[in-house]
Amino acid sequence: MHVPHRSTTARRTVLAAALLGLGLTALPGTAGAAPEAGVTQAPQTRATGLDDPAKKEIAMQLVSSAENSSLDWKAQYQYIEDIDDGRGYTAGIIGFCSGTGDMLDLVELYTDRRPGNVLARYLPALREVDGTDSHQGLDPNFTRDWKRAAQDPEFQRAQNDERDRVYFDPAVRRGKDDGIGTLGQFIYYDAIVMHGDGGDSTSFGSIRRKALAKARPPAQGGDEVTYLHAFLDARVWAMKQEEAHEDTSRVDTAQRVFLDKRNLDLRTPLDWKVYGESFHID
Repeated sequence: MHVPHRSTTARRTVLAAALLGLGLTALPGTAGAAPEAGVTQAPQTRATGLDDPAKKEIAMQLVSSAENSSLDWKAQYQYIEDIDDGRGYTAGIIGFCSGTGDMLDLVELYTDRRPGNVLARYLPALREVDGTDSHQGLDPNFTRDWKRAAQDPEFQRAQNDERDRVYFDPAVRRGKDDGIGTLGQFIYYDAIVMHGDGGDSTSFGSIRRKALAKARPPAQGGDEVTYLHAFLDARVWAMKQEEAHEDTSRVDTAQRVFLDKRNLDLRTPLDWKVYGESFHID
């Protein structure tokens, strides 16, 4: 089975870069709490884009089809291997990498929540190998212990939370700021997952700047379909700059298919192909 590239460059910079100028996310209210006497509560705002739970589930399945050749994204909590892309071990639902900092951040979060967990002893080694493809201090048992940790619901929750904090939430916020709908927000999310949002020429920010040089997003009075095609053109260019990304079918036979059909809301059913394999969501 084709194992696609799952990670990106220096992804620890993603959060700061993606949140710059976007403001802070409001903290959720306490579920079930009674309103304070004499205080009128503002009505809750329903998610209207990719953050709608049903659409988010579709996004997870779409990414998993490209990353793991499977729609079962929850089966990927235990995934771990070195795919020889220069970023060390790649693991989990979003491709956290030992060489790019996001795996370290994840294990630190998990350890804050569950001290003494099976991965905590690898924190010194993860700090040492950050920025390299080295396994020093991780082998021979790190992959075994990752899979053991993946059975813990707390570790699964930590993976979900880091995915949202670093990748999903910034992509959705940026998409909404640009006035693009559910499909466009997914296109942003998939780009940040693969390319990160660092300062290099193939990062999400650079891809977006190239797109803006060709077309305006709806928030600037432009046509959404035209702008998203420009973004995907820039994304394809970025993918082809690296051998591990050079198969662009996740754009050509998936995202571009939905865009050509003007399915800007990611309405189901959905049919697409990645690496020649067909997928369907009812």
